[in-house]
Amino acid sequence: MADRRFDGRVAVITGAGRGLGREYARLLGSKGARVVVNDPGASVKGEGVDEGPAQEVVREITASGGDAVACTESVATPEGGKAIIAAALDRYGRIDILIHNAGNVRYGSLEELTQEDFEAVVRVHLMGAFHVVRPAFPVMCKAGYGRIVLTSSIGGLYGTHNVVNYGVSKAGMIGLNNVVAIEGAAKGVKCNIIAPGAVTRMAEGLDTSQYPPMGPELVAPVVGWLAHESCSITGEMLISMGGRVARALIAETQGVYQPSWSIDDVAERIDVIRDTTKLWMLPPVPSGYVDHLQRSFDMARKGGAEGSKA
Repeated sequence: MADRRFDGRVAVITGAGRGLGREYARLLGSKGARVVVNDPGASVKGEGVDEGPAQEVVREITASGGDAVACTESVATPEGGKAIIAAALDRYGRIDILIHNAGNVRYGSLEELTQEDFEAVVRVHLMGAFHVVRPAFPVMCKAGYGRIVLTSSIGGLYGTHNVVNYGVSKAGMIGLNNVVAIEGAAKGVKCNIIAPGAVTRMAEGLDTSQYPPMGPELVAPVVGWLAHESCSITGEMLISMGGRVARALIAETQGVYQPSWSIDDVAERIDVIRDTTKLWMLPPVPSGYVDHLQRSFDMARKGGAEGSKA
């Protein structure tokens, strides 16, 4: 079996001072990557600054013979995102891998959540992703190589109570992933999503007593492959939870074509519209957007013959 390594590669990992990010940094560092360990050391809610977590991970990597540098800038601002990528370019002269893992949690029902708590989470998760992808992407494109791993969640795919800020952020990550993958495809830059499940400090306050083993070490190898030069996919989402690794994807039913519709028509045909017997699965790369239009237009041109049979 091949020992996939990262010799000569430079990786920037956000939120790398604790939990999942720490495990990603330690794994890539042990496999030869030079690592920018980014973490401002904030609380779970995203408050405060502590240089300790990032520095400790750097010490662990260097003590094992690796090469790493700490960066405590925040992904929550455009300036912070630029500084994080600059840390890699200034220290190592390049960036090959970007793993956006930074996150925070602020709970509250949709009826009660404050504007500040909503925006504070979106700034770190979703805007934070853009803040680091934006300065890293053109550098990767110019070099003709890049691996970007964004972090979504089953909370973004399916939603859950009391975390609308988190759900919005993680769902928005899917759109960002698609566009980065599409625009990077011809330039050697691949972008994918990890939707991880691990018991870390982000799970504080939750009852995890019935969970199976869910350490960060079960997720890290999946992220490692997505970050590796041998990664064969782009624009996709992988789930990693409790030892299970799977692909998540968006699909459409084939649907029904009619030349005109009324409200009653929709009501009468809703079961056929929703029928999952025939599914369209259109990956963003190479041409999901165009394929969707083409198939939809074909049904219209053919008078909905296929759709009407569904």
